[in-house]
Amino acid sequence: MLNGLWLGFFLVAAVSAMAQWLVGGNAGIFAAMVESIFAMAKLSVEVMVLLFGTLTLWLGFLKIAEQAGIVEWLAKVLGPLFARLMPEVPPGHPALGLITMNFAANGLGLDNAATPIGLKAMRALQALNPSSTTASNAQILFLVLNASSLTLLPVTIFMYRAQQGAPDPTMVFLPILLATSVSTLVGLLSVAVMQRLRLWDPVVLAYLIPGALLLCGFMAFLGTLSAAALASLSSILGNLTLFGVIMLFLVIGALKRVKVYEAFVEGAKEGFDVARNLLPYLVAMLVAVGVLRASGALEIALDGIRHLVTWLGLDTRFVDGLPTALVKPFSGSAARAMLIETMQAQGVDSFPALVAATIQGSTETTFYVLAVYFGAVGIQRVRHAVGCALLAEFSGVVAAIFVCYWFFA
Repeated sequence: MLNGLWLGFFLVAAVSAMAQWLVGGNAGIFAAMVESIFAMAKLSVEVMVLLFGTLTLWLGFLKIAEQAGIVEWLAKVLGPLFARLMPEVPPGHPALGLITMNFAANGLGLDNAATPIGLKAMRALQALNPSSTTASNAQILFLVLNASSLTLLPVTIFMYRAQQGAPDPTMVFLPILLATSVSTLVGLLSVAVMQRLRLWDPVVLAYLIPGALLLCGFMAFLGTLSAAALASLSSILGNLTLFGVIMLFLVIGALKRVKVYEAFVEGAKEGFDVARNLLPYLVAMLVAVGVLRASGALEIALDGIRHLVTWLGLDTRFVDGLPTALVKPFSGSAARAMLIETMQAQGVDSFPALVAATIQGSTETTFYVLAVYFGAVGIQRVRHAVGCALLAEFSGVVAAIFVCYWFFA
């Protein structure tokens, strides 16, 4: 699947560039595409330099948590739920605790912590996978839920809006929560249909219903706070949680008589190996995305969407916020650039900018996640992972548009 997708990016880019050259005489498009190839190869190395440090740091702390029994404890707590959702994973397996920690980090917007934890979980799931190249059901469910981008505290979106001069950076907080909840629900349901999971099982409902009630209660509480208090809470809670997790690992490790320094170094070595293996996959995917962007194919797609929406007699204001949605599945940095460009061109509190911010906070870099998570364990045949992840992504975009019309139109 990834082979066909990668080749498809180049073919679409080639067709777009050829059409622009034949129709408009734009011969410079080919130079731009070649330049993009080398620029994205350079960017891949720059990204990996950052990932080397991040992965080494967090996998070192995770090794302490593993030897202290924290991962095992989390696995026991969630064992009954994942026994239904991931029946091929044995009860109490360390992968279950890592999956839990990854979801918690994602929910709090702690991307730097979530990625290395997720890679560790994917490697633990791969140890149970009978195939070295085909994704297992458990790996697909884990990846799709990651790609659905369930975020309770979208701190980075607040930061982008504040940088652009928004008087109320947290204006999009509740819209993002609603939209990302839709994308996660659709992702879970789509995988459940493909894998015939029994979501109506009493044990599954016993976990999901209280979780949904807690989420609703948390949203209701946050809705009572002022914009300043909400922004302050988001920042403080995110930073305290991140530092608190580190201290929790160290304290429990010390109490359990774990040699924390030696354990950290051992885990850090694993992080170095994981990061090194990711580079070829990142170069391949980012180069393909760069060529697609340089060819002008995304701009052509946006014009087509605008004409279609106009023909249907619908409001077209949201179309100017769609560049973020069009590039988000491929590149987080490109989506961030599109978001900032929209805020600068349209105004930070304009309707397109609010749509773009909500989309940015409620969707994920699907193909990047696919390349990184599956690439780290050598998976090549991803089965229904791409379809379910893209369906969740599309649902998040549609939900973001509708919620923005509800809140801001």
